[in-house]
Amino acid sequence: MSNNISPELQQVATQTENWVKQVIMKFNICPFARREVERASIRYAVIDESKLQLVLQALIEECVYLDEHTEVETTLFILPRGFEGFYPYLDLVDIATELLFEQGYEGQYQLASFHPDYCFEGEPQDSAANYTNRSPYPTLHIIREVSMELALANYDDPETIPERNIAFAERKGSEFFMQLLAHCKKS
Repeated sequence: MSNNISPELQQVATQTENWVKQVIMKFNICPFARREVERASIRYAVIDESKLQLVLQALIEECVYLDEHTEVETTLFILPRGFEGFYPYLDLVDIATELLFEQGYEGQYQLASFHPDYCFEGEPQDSAANYTNRSPYPTLHIIREVSMELALANYDDPETIPERNIAFAERKGSEFFMQLLAHCKKS
């Protein structure tokens, strides 16, 4: 958990951690999350910036932090303001991905994206499938590529994970996930 932040930002980090534990881990959305939760190796970095350049600067600073702290497996880079709109957020994801490449982080880190209004291309906004990538706040997940490669190598049929998650989400329905996300934010 991040230290030395305001109570409001600490609440954002706590709500995101609740989401990881009560949704992602509990329902095995990411089969690799449990290990990292139990090891306490997930960093919850709440970025109190809304200007694109400052967010991108903080992203690179977070990569440097990960470089220097190998005991931290992954960072959830949480953006509670400034990227509430899904399409501006997708623009950020594209720019951030390009920045990682430009800064020499290609092959070292990759980004996964989560957003409260996440919507897969071609899916209706209210589709339950979208909840596999919906989170309490806009979030970039900074993943160590070498760790992901190892995890995938030791997992049978990793390509089935998204299909399994979508099938699970469709069985449970949108209302189920809306209630889960609302519960995570009640901390």
